[in-house]
Amino acid sequence: MFKKTVLLLTFASLMAMSANAQHVAVNGVVNDTLLLNEVVINSSYADNKTPLTTSEMSRKQLEEIRLLPSLPYQLELEPSVVVSGENGMVGATSFRIRGVDATRINVNINGITLNDPESQSVFWYNIPNLGGMAQNIQLQRGVGASNGGSAAMGGAMNLQTFAVAPKPYAQADLSYGSFNTAQYGLTFGTGITPSGFAFDMAINGLNSDGFIRNGKSNQTSVFLNGGWYGKRSLFKAVFIMGMQHTGITWDGASAEDLDLDPTYNGVGAYYDEFGNVHYYDNETDNYQQEHLQLYYSFRPNTHWTLNAAFDYTRGDGYYEQYKDNKKPGSYYGLTSLSGTSKSDFIHRKMMDNDGYTGILSAAYQTEKFSATLGNTYLYYNGWHFGNLIWAQDELSLDGTNPLEINEEQPYEWYRNRGQKHDNTAFLKLNYDFSKRFNMYGNLQVRFIDYTLSGMDDSFDSIPYHENYLFINPKLGANFQINPENRLYFVAGMTNREPTRSDIKDAIENGEIVKPETMLDLELGYGLQKADFTLQGNLYAMLYKDQLTPSGDLSSTGYALMENVDKSYRIGLELVAGYRFTHWFSLDGNLTLSQNKILDYTFTDFNDGDSIMTTYTKTTDLSFSPSVVGAAIATFKPFNGAKLQIIGKYVGKQYCDNTSREVYALDPYFLLNMRASYTWQMKNGSHVDFHLAVNNLTNHQYRLNAWVGDWVDDYSSTTTNYYYHSRAYLQQPGINFMAGVTVGF
Repeated sequence: MFKKTVLLLTFASLMAMSANAQHVAVNGVVNDTLLLNEVVINSSYADNKTPLTTSEMSRKQLEEIRLLPSLPYQLELEPSVVVSGENGMVGATSFRIRGVDATRINVNINGITLNDPESQSVFWYNIPNLGGMAQNIQLQRGVGASNGGSAAMGGAMNLQTFAVAPKPYAQADLSYGSFNTAQYGLTFGTGITPSGFAFDMAINGLNSDGFIRNGKSNQTSVFLNGGWYGKRSLFKAVFIMGMQHTGITWDGASAEDLDLDPTYNGVGAYYDEFGNVHYYDNETDNYQQEHLQLYYSFRPNTHWTLNAAFDYTRGDGYYEQYKDNKKPGSYYGLTSLSGTSKSDFIHRKMMDNDGYTGILSAAYQTEKFSATLGNTYLYYNGWHFGNLIWAQDELSLDGTNPLEINEEQPYEWYRNRGQKHDNTAFLKLNYDFSKRFNMYGNLQVRFIDYTLSGMDDSFDSIPYHENYLFINPKLGANFQINPENRLYFVAGMTNREPTRSDIKDAIENGEIVKPETMLDLELGYGLQKADFTLQGNLYAMLYKDQLTPSGDLSSTGYALMENVDKSYRIGLELVAGYRFTHWFSLDGNLTLSQNKILDYTFTDFNDGDSIMTTYTKTTDLSFSPSVVGAAIATFKPFNGAKLQIIGKYVGKQYCDNTSREVYALDPYFLLNMRASYTWQMKNGSHVDFHLAVNNLTNHQYRLNAWVGDWVDDYSSTTTNYYYHSRAYLQQPGINFMAGVTVGF
């Protein structure tokens, strides 16, 4: 009865997923369950027969870097990855793959997309220690093998949560470090019981004062995982909740302010009647997100696997900001009854959204042939609205009757809605012509119906309704020359719709934003020996109407994007490792690339000039360094001990698309150290001690917040003068984290 009820509920919800087979022994009986001991989805994963460019982190590797408080920084040493943070490793962090920003990297948890349907990004601080919930993480560079959600325009990340454990376990983590940063974690599970059930739970938290002023962070996450494993079927439920309260840090600061105080952050500043500066303490970003995922898989025979999955995602949050010396009419559409033209205010820009995803798929496999056919459907409903919760002066809507405005009775000055239907069908085929040679094909067809309605915060109407139909094919070949040497090639095309902020920005400027298209060509080689590994990959990512950061930010911290007609990313990736002895090894990777826009038109000037000159030339894509590399020296001086010296180099990059030196970021090199010792006890328990020291050379470097050209049209009635503006995110100098883990 239980299995029938589960089957009805899951299929009634239009759920699905594809997976491979794995055998798990329970009480001496071998049950047909799924890949990696769980109902883990392989339709978005690449295996050794898939001709895609990938790297993977195992559970053991993730355990070794648990001190790093943000998932992007846990991925920092992967090939072609550049990580950035507004406040160091704490708070808002992000990563790029081959220069491609987070909105165009497809992220999956257990095969279900994590990207927000409107921003198409993932906000990692919404679910702290997501890496601590992972069984493994696979990064795909290029078009990727993702099947649902936003398209992979340069990379994809697939995360599988905990696999079923063979026996009960428990683990506790505690760490402390610079800037009063404290992390804790508790993980435990039942293992698989004689009746076929298994349960896991993880609770994680982080509190920090942050490196810069108002860089505080308070984050909590809860992970629950429960499953029933039958002989030919499996049901699994996953619940993930994340809560975050962080200070707003996206504004950055001028070089002059940071030279005086590297921790300077001007958000929340206001002035009293005597001109003294004060700071509002609750200038914060607050968000709570829950994910409920259900999976069912049935394997009627050795050839077929039928799968279903469903995800419900709930999000609710707001930015709270202090606005100093603003006009109530132009900002909120209100009139001051005291007659003052400007006043101070506190408002909250709020969001409330729900997302539903259902997937159905079937996988067929023989000795030489495999096929996966499926469909993903997503419905998203999101509200954006603004509440004024405090005003310095008494305000009125009609100029006569006063409004009572407070946190309990806020005044809503705008509201708009986004609705998105995303239906994706996918077909994945693989055929082995011989034991050494196979071909791979993947076809994805996406239909998107996206509607925006209502009014935004500047009182502009945003009526928008658009349908998109994208056909995204991939074709590749894999040649296993011998057990040690592999050669592969893949060609793929992908298309992606613009994000909500892209559309809003275009409407406000009277422009049209276009979807973007990419053709990706990859040629790779791999060598695997007992003590030596080498991987090389040539890639060419050719874009039409690529959406790339313009250098500026929206009022809520989103990077403003612009379509560029023709652009490309062409590069060589090298990954190598050599184990000299059982106690010493070297690993490293290097990416050399060119990232260009063809025939880009822009204007420039000298600061304070009244003359602008227009140029059309080939320029560099923003935030796309031509050299990125990492190296790791690992020492194991005695049993249980490990010491790693780590270097990361990021070359020169530009903050906008004009290649102007005034908007360039200097290259930087970081030297880090990690040390650990494991005390293994006779009863199977263990105690791990970890230490991470970052930026050993105390290198003072800055990342970009925003740049932009501005015109001073106030100092003269007849002449406009032009200036360059820049704001930076100062990064911390030498800092550390130390922790202890106890496992049973």
